[in-house]
Amino acid sequence: MPPILPDFSNSVKLKYVKLGYQYLVNHFLTLALVPIMAGIFLEVLRIGPEEVLNLWTSLHLDLVQILCSSFLIIFIATVYFMSKPRTIYLVDYACYKPPVTCRVPFSTFMEHSRLILSNNPKSVEFQMRILERSGLGEETCLPPAIHYIPPQPTMEAARGEAELVIFSAMDSLFEKTGLKPKDIDILIVNCSLFSPTPSLSAMVINKYKLRSNIRSFNLSGMGCSAGLISIDLARDLLQVHPNSNAVVVSTEIITPNYYQGKERAMLLPNCLFRMGGAAILLSNRRSESRRAKYRLVHVVRTHKGADDKAYRCVFEEEDREGKVGISLQKDLMAIAGEALKSNITTIGPLVLPASEQLLFLLTLIGRKIVNPKWKPYIPDFKQAFEHFCIHAGGRAVIDELQKNLQLSAEHCEASRMTLHRFGNTSSSSLWYELGYIEAKGRMRKGDRVWQIAFGSGFKCNSAVWKCNRTIKTAANDDGAWADCIERYPVHIPEVVKL
Repeated sequence: MPPILPDFSNSVKLKYVKLGYQYLVNHFLTLALVPIMAGIFLEVLRIGPEEVLNLWTSLHLDLVQILCSSFLIIFIATVYFMSKPRTIYLVDYACYKPPVTCRVPFSTFMEHSRLILSNNPKSVEFQMRILERSGLGEETCLPPAIHYIPPQPTMEAARGEAELVIFSAMDSLFEKTGLKPKDIDILIVNCSLFSPTPSLSAMVINKYKLRSNIRSFNLSGMGCSAGLISIDLARDLLQVHPNSNAVVVSTEIITPNYYQGKERAMLLPNCLFRMGGAAILLSNRRSESRRAKYRLVHVVRTHKGADDKAYRCVFEEEDREGKVGISLQKDLMAIAGEALKSNITTIGPLVLPASEQLLFLLTLIGRKIVNPKWKPYIPDFKQAFEHFCIHAGGRAVIDELQKNLQLSAEHCEASRMTLHRFGNTSSSSLWYELGYIEAKGRMRKGDRVWQIAFGSGFKCNSAVWKCNRTIKTAANDDGAWADCIERYPVHIPEVVKL
């Protein structure tokens, strides 16, 4: 029997070879400059101070030349610092925690489904199968109007949910940051499916009596990735308006969008989407640099709407009975994969270390010249980020990204636990995930965070943050995770039998 060869891919020696390669490539310039500087220093010591002084006097520099050179250096430095983008700080954020009265355990959800769809047992069974495999827990919440049998999705109830979620998140943000309403210069509210008149941003302005010259925006119809679109918009506005504060509110109002028909593709969102919202304070004021939690590094947006399948994979429409719902197509995950591929192709060169970029380039050249069947190299994004916030759209979304990006269970823990505790809260889910990492005490100064979100259209958006200071959770913190963080992480079985 031939001897069994050792598994070199898992060997300790190969691990250290890889670490050595990464250090060599990532610090190539430093390693190259050290011997050069050492050589110059030794040469200066060899020739002595008198020879150096003679060399300086031989240059024959007069006062005019010195002044012109100084002016040129000052001019170049001024142009550089004037053209440099303003630093955008994330001062703090607050996530909405629904009251226990809105809690929807599996048993309650299924009982309501059986009563509402009493004439269609197959649809009830379908929802039960989805819920069993969804990754949601027993503490997710739905708004009060959905607790009625049948649900009562009135305009008044939808406004009531919007006021409850948005005002609660805003009040928490004011309390955490000490921000006064009159200090808000820019307000952006994103809610995809509920767009009343007056707008939700106007509702916030009316509630808190914000200034009359505030720059307000209301984004709708942009899906679960709208939160990062709002961040991108706030960043652009803060670049042109100095010394300003921007508040971004991300939420999804469930009340008017709870589907009561029989189409399976439209019943799926009922099983996944839950109440949630977040308010985020961004600022370009230098005075906020010390207390701010994060600094915005990159925002990368990818839109696949030119493709018909991508455009229609998440689509609001009427079923055959005239009932409106959100239809999720079977090829959604494949389309999301293509969008992610386009997005990481753009963000990769911005964040990956030189060692990963070099390996990717060499593999690409090898596939083009040597053998097209070579397996493409997947960059190790764990070299670029310490934390990952993957949109908690569902278990399949998290599984697919974990597989494609070769992430560990710990890297996806925040996303899975957020899905379990709060469900799919749409655009605000990224902030619940960031809150989970902070509540666990894992966020350190200098850590890099990658937020990834998907949305209808079809869009894949990314934001990269760098932690500005080590974040410690206060003893009196009453955030969304305060009363349950000690229980997490929990084991989530593949199937929960109902």
